[in-house]
Amino acid sequence: MTGQTVKDLRDGDTPDVGASLAGERQSGRAGKAATDGVKQEHGKTVVPSSSSDASASGRSSASESTTRKDGPEPSGRRRRRRRKSARKGETASAPAASTENTTSAETAAAPAGGKKGRRRRRKSGREIQGRPLTSQKSPGQPHAGQQAGASTQPVAGAQTKPAAASGQGVRRQADDLYAALDLGTNNCRLLVAQPTRPGQFRVVDAFSRIVRLGEGLDATGELSQDAMDRAVEALKICAGKLKNRPVRRHRLIATEACRSARNGAAFLERVLAETGLELEIVTRETEARLAVAGCSSLVGRETDGLVLFDIGGGSSEIAMIDLTENRSNRLANHIKAWTSLPVGVVTLSERHGGCLVTPAVFQAMVEEVDAMLAAFDPPSLPAFSALGEGRIHLLGTSGTVTTLAGLHLDLPRYDRRKVDGLWLSNEDVDRMLDRLLSWDFEARAANPCIGADRADLVLAGCAILQSIRKRWPSERMRVADRGLREGLLNEMMASDGAWRRSGRNHRHRNPRPVQGDKP
Repeated sequence: MTGQTVKDLRDGDTPDVGASLAGERQSGRAGKAATDGVKQEHGKTVVPSSSSDASASGRSSASESTTRKDGPEPSGRRRRRRRKSARKGETASAPAASTENTTSAETAAAPAGGKKGRRRRRKSGREIQGRPLTSQKSPGQPHAGQQAGASTQPVAGAQTKPAAASGQGVRRQADDLYAALDLGTNNCRLLVAQPTRPGQFRVVDAFSRIVRLGEGLDATGELSQDAMDRAVEALKICAGKLKNRPVRRHRLIATEACRSARNGAAFLERVLAETGLELEIVTRETEARLAVAGCSSLVGRETDGLVLFDIGGGSSEIAMIDLTENRSNRLANHIKAWTSLPVGVVTLSERHGGCLVTPAVFQAMVEEVDAMLAAFDPPSLPAFSALGEGRIHLLGTSGTVTTLAGLHLDLPRYDRRKVDGLWLSNEDVDRMLDRLLSWDFEARAANPCIGADRADLVLAGCAILQSIRKRWPSERMRVADRGLREGLLNEMMASDGAWRRSGRNHRHRNPRPVQGDKP
């Protein structure tokens, strides 16, 4: 039908077949002009509709001239076939280029005067500029797109790292472990942690046991044999935990019981001989500073001053902190005044009795602590000029305040995550004190937040707390389930530069497991 014009069934116009053939010759496909420019529909010869430019006729292909038995082909499929054939023709006419040096933009470029085709999706094995990507796997592992047995060519100008030998490699997680042990008058506590973000750490292992090392100390002035045996057994467990973990640095301290006992030094020699742990006796000032360092993250920016107290088993440390001038991240640097009372929950309960505590006995304990606090004469501090305002508050770190917080929340069992950082108002504390005074020893022991081990000590701690509240009245109090161990860890990590090192080598400290390594 060459040289004839026929009616287009779709558009109703009469294109010239010769013009279509001329367009095919210009694109390099003159041999297929008889089939590319004409197609069959329902047994009739149909010429495709003309376009304003020659590229439309150049996108015809031999695949579009096939005769379909089931009726006309959908227009969407015809368009896809034209685009596919046009890309094939352009690829055949273009000079062969190396795959490594061809960019995705150059591959998808259309010929001059033609319509741009769709961009080819960039493969995962090459970068935008055509250079092969460095392998994301560990040294020695083949690339995802590399065939087995093929050699890997290094990129020109790139520095290649030597493969890590077996058993070696980057620094492991355990190299950043720090340990802190606190042997107090009532408890033996161990904490193993790893630094994470600045000022924070992740607990890896922990241990706590009530040993009552100061039992009978107030009456005799010496540590009893049973108390020392209990403490040594607990310290043996701590020694085993420290031996099983490659700790980078540790600090082990003993507080008031070993500090005031006549046989305290001899007891620490026994501990060294039987457990291998060398404990140091810290001063009361150091103990107060460590308690403050352990609670730094619980002090908000809106706070101008606070009174931090740690009610221990044999002593109670109190620190006055003023944050109105030259505030820094280290809370211990802002201690303006401090005192240590030679009384704790163990010593006070032994003097007044802890099992049967009547309101009169409780009042006598409060008055004894009041007399001790009266001897403390701190300087006038700017932050405490308006003590009743909301920018001044109390911060307690001891078993006494955590017990009150657990009772306030009515916890079925003690949960540190719910207690640590909890705010209690004056009304909340008064209500919990009245509730405890109304219980007998059996009721206190049955409470899951107290237990039988502390049922005879909790009211003695509440008496110390009540005296502190009378001396520094405040509208609210924050509870801290942390203390000397956290302070020790913070001091060691800060002085060792652990947070700077962990921030710089975070990816090296937590590498992805290499194939063949144990998880």
